[in-house]
Amino acid sequence: MGKRSVKENKNIYQISREEAALTRERAAEQMECISSDRIEKIESGKSLPHPDEILIMADSYRKPNLSNYYCSHECPIGRLYVPPVEMRDLPSIVLEMLALLNSVSRDRDRLIEIASNGRINDDEYEDFSSIHNRLEKLALTVNELRVWLDGMIMEGKVDKTALEKWKQLEQSHL
Repeated sequence: MGKRSVKENKNIYQISREEAALTRERAAEQMECISSDRIEKIESGKSLPHPDEILIMADSYRKPNLSNYYCSHECPIGRLYVPPVEMRDLPSIVLEMLALLNSVSRDRDRLIEIASNGRINDDEYEDFSSIHNRLEKLALTVNELRVWLDGMIMEGKVDKTALEKWKQLEQSHL
C-alpha cells in the first residue's frame, strides 16, 4: 500500500480518492483509463481533469458531487450556469423543497400579472426578482436531490433498476 499524503492543501479530487480508501495506484487500476501519473497531476493542480475523467472518478470514488464541483467550479460554461450543490440529507432537502414549492405556489398569481404584457415594468422588478430567486433556489434543491439520489445509487442503498422501472411507468402515464 502507498504512503498516506500529509499534504495540507488537498483538492476535492484527492480528498475524494482518500475517502474511498484508494491509493493513486489502486484508483488507476480500478478506473483503468486514468493513470496514476494523471491522477497525481489532477490532484496537485498541475492539470485540470477532463469531463470524462470526472465522470469516471465520481463513479469510482462513489462521489456524485465531483461532477457538480467540476461543472460549478472548473468548467467555463458551468461556472455561468451550474450552482454548487451542498451535500445534505434527504429530510433537509425535502423540507426545503416543500417550503419553496409552497412559496412559489403563492407567487403564481403575481408572476402571471408580471408576465401578462410580455415584459417587466418598473414597478414589477422587485417582485419579479424575489420570485426568480425562489425559483433558482428550488432548481438548486432539485439538483441537490439528484446528487443525493446518485450517491444512494452508488452506495447500493437505492436500486437503480427498480427506480428506472418506476420512472418509465410514470412517464407512460403522462
